[in-house]
Amino acid sequence: MTDTPPRITLPMRLEALAARAALTLLRRLGPVRASNLGGALCRTIGPYLPASKIADTNLRLAMPELDPIARRTIIRDVWDNLGRTVGEFPHLAHLPQNPTNGPGWDITGAEHLTAQAARGGAAIFVSGHIGNWEMLPPAVARHGLPFASFYRAAGNPLIDGMIRTLRDAAIGTSVPLFAKGARGARGALAHVARGGRLGMLMDQKMNDGIEARLFGQSAMTAPALASIALRYRCPIIPGYVERLGPARLRIHVQAPLALPNSGDRQADILALTQAVNNRLESWIRAHPGAWLWVHRRWPKSVYRRGI
Repeated sequence: MTDTPPRITLPMRLEALAARAALTLLRRLGPVRASNLGGALCRTIGPYLPASKIADTNLRLAMPELDPIARRTIIRDVWDNLGRTVGEFPHLAHLPQNPTNGPGWDITGAEHLTAQAARGGAAIFVSGHIGNWEMLPPAVARHGLPFASFYRAAGNPLIDGMIRTLRDAAIGTSVPLFAKGARGARGALAHVARGGRLGMLMDQKMNDGIEARLFGQSAMTAPALASIALRYRCPIIPGYVERLGPARLRIHVQAPLALPNSGDRQADILALTQAVNNRLESWIRAHPGAWLWVHRRWPKSVYRRGI
């Protein structure tokens, strides 16, 4: 049975026209000015949005040593980074590697990608919404390792098509995308079983996940990454994107995580999931203004009481 295509309504078409006009403007501005425009808009408006209260609650929970001024500075940086990420999105396919100055990207830890390309077979790349996270798949692909990923489709299929086209252009090829949920998980499992590569952003809450810790707090976390990696004994390669300036990015790739093998599968899944959270936390602590603090990462009770 095939899914019925969604009905395209007039509001969807108008929304898509506006999105296409915005993309045209961002392209004409070039990567630096597009990044600057996106950053300026979001850091001006974002701190007044309700999501900033969520970010402040998250920061008070995770980093209680910060005073109100430090938290406001981080929240402003979060919005600035988000706006720049959007502004840079249409330019990712054309950003040069290792520029002497100006826009582009470089990479540390490329030897881990080289080793995986030589080794071949299944691998899982893990990251979070840090810096311009959209640059990680294209950078890894340019080292011969394009990977599939989980994907939440935009509500407007016309806009969703634009996003997918831009992502494919940046990666240089079309890659499988798996919907979040049970059906997508089965597809991802089959993909890895065939020796495919998979990328996962592991920093968002999953209500029916497992209870790991993040910043010392209970954080429901998706177990799929650990479950798949342990089942097929495939490497988990961590990495994140650091923002150096407008449309100037550095990709950090790190050595594969150790895979536990205690004989207790559930304990190993929890241990590996916790290792991923620990790595994410270390990156966020190093660059707190680069993480997307605006989502509800911890239990609902945290936001009801407001810390």
